[in-house]
Amino acid sequence: MTRTVYYTATSLDGFIATPDHSLDWLLSRENDPAGLMGYDGFLAGTGAVAMGATTYRWVRDNDPGWVPERPTWVFTHRELELIPGADLRPTADDVAAVHAAMVAAAGDRDVWIVGGGDLAGQFADRGLLDEVVVSIAPVTLGAGAPLLPRRVELAVREAGRNGEFVVVRYAVVRPA
Repeated sequence: MTRTVYYTATSLDGFIATPDHSLDWLLSRENDPAGLMGYDGFLAGTGAVAMGATTYRWVRDNDPGWVPERPTWVFTHRELELIPGADLRPTADDVAAVHAAMVAAAGDRDVWIVGGGDLAGQFADRGLLDEVVVSIAPVTLGAGAPLLPRRVELAVREAGRNGEFVVVRYAVVRPA
């Protein structure tokens, strides 16, 4: 069954990016992509991606060779410079309006909510978010883009360590 998963990293004080939208703090940290809750295993189980425009622009601008390997919906109200040949689907629609198409594109794999926190929160608000998998870095940023800027009830399903990160898998607890 396809799950919708917010897979991300955060600073110890709960920010996923600096105030100027940088992820440099994250890229300087040691982890094992093949290790516990690592990127390689997660990506292999992913069939479709959702990301916000700020995340898309940062990755495109900071990793010039990056081309999404899966159908990717970019939630935006702005014009975007798209990567030629990539399966990018810009949308200004509500997440609930495109979720079924994302699940269909994912097949028997998961939908990955890359970022940001508000986008993941929109999926949670509509009852569409199943899991949050977060790697917690040993650094504080003091300000920036919050991990999840709203209340979401979670239950710990798995926890451990991957390199410098504490990694935790949470199930989203839906109201009774």
